[in-house]
Amino acid sequence: MYSAVEFASQEGGEESNNDRAFDLVRTEHPTATNYLSLPRDTFLKAAISLKDQVVQVTWKADGGAAEGKGIALDPTVHTGLLGTAFTCFRSFQATGDHQDLQLCAQIVHTCASVAPTFTRHVTFLCGRGGVYALGAVVANYMGDHQRRDSFLNLFLEVAQERALPIGPEEGGFGMSYDLLYGRAGFLWAALFINKHLGQETLPNDLLMPVVGAVLAGGRTGASDNTACPLMYRCHGTRYWGAAHGLAGILQVLLHFPLSEEDAEDVKGTLRYMMSNRFPHSGNYPSSEGNPRDKLVQWSHGATGIAITLCKASQVFSSDREFRDAAIEAGEVVWKNGLVKKVGLADGVAGNAYAFLSLYRLTGESIYEERAKAFASFLYHNARDLVTIGPARGADHPYSLFQGLAGTACLWFDLLYAGKFQVPGV
Repeated sequence: MYSAVEFASQEGGEESNNDRAFDLVRTEHPTATNYLSLPRDTFLKAAISLKDQVVQVTWKADGGAAEGKGIALDPTVHTGLLGTAFTCFRSFQATGDHQDLQLCAQIVHTCASVAPTFTRHVTFLCGRGGVYALGAVVANYMGDHQRRDSFLNLFLEVAQERALPIGPEEGGFGMSYDLLYGRAGFLWAALFINKHLGQETLPNDLLMPVVGAVLAGGRTGASDNTACPLMYRCHGTRYWGAAHGLAGILQVLLHFPLSEEDAEDVKGTLRYMMSNRFPHSGNYPSSEGNPRDKLVQWSHGATGIAITLCKASQVFSSDREFRDAAIEAGEVVWKNGLVKKVGLADGVAGNAYAFLSLYRLTGESIYEERAKAFASFLYHNARDLVTIGPARGADHPYSLFQGLAGTACLWFDLLYAGKFQVPGV
């Protein structure tokens, strides 16, 4: 048995050992019960330990970018230092330790110092929107209303980005629509603010024009496909997954009040995706027309779509088909979801959130148990899945979406299995 720090810092063994480890709870194998027995306190202690190591490596280590020693700073939630800040924020939510909140505020301050030069994206995961959104929320928890309002004003400046509310009919093709880099990602940041500071902090009259632009862009993108009401391109590809495609965009749209026409287009798009699943596996293509049935993760495949279908089932509660499809996608994740990475974007931690979403939707304990099984698998085997080097493992091994910070957040979130979802809203 390894502590969180020990397993995170050791390099993986031979590939055969790694394959053996990741096969352990792929199916309802009897050895999977070993992973269901870890007590609540074990996850909490492991999460705190791993969070401390993430902070040490990404923030405190000599020569680190956060110390201002000449290394380029990545200020994003996705792969950068802001993901460390978010992990500290999640630790504060789980433990109430104000030292975590203060540390989060310090890291956000460093990220905010470079955010004005980081102008390409305005999203929660990869842009200034995430810096200012998390900054405002953390300042509010600290009771620093002046700093909160300063961050809110900076976010409102981001909201003035001219491309955000412009639809295709007005030439609005300059900004993408996806969650990672585009307009849906900006709306995700706005939703994060409103969740923590109050629903009218950023009013609908500011946000709904952006929602309208996203819907208009989807209709234009689907104009050559009468079977699907909404479709989007990212880097020229019509992705279906959460990071770049339909699942992430629809997940965001489902958080806003939709007209009857808009709701029907969202439902019609989901039905199109459901009807075009791979017939043998039940998995979803990573992009329109892609025949490869390979990826089962949050970024691409059944995981991200299961989470979106859970939200659709909550919004359209009279349409049983979305609930059924969410459960079926969850079965795909259970059978295939012990992938060989640890992160939220394309790893075991992200796949566990499909079960937390299903538990929140259904209240059935099997989904909480499955999330714990995946989390327990990481507790025992993450050292075999992360290699600090170019040969294997994540490119950003301590980051939130590609590395161990995401594992720490999952462990924290297991304490409140019905409350949290993939970091963001």
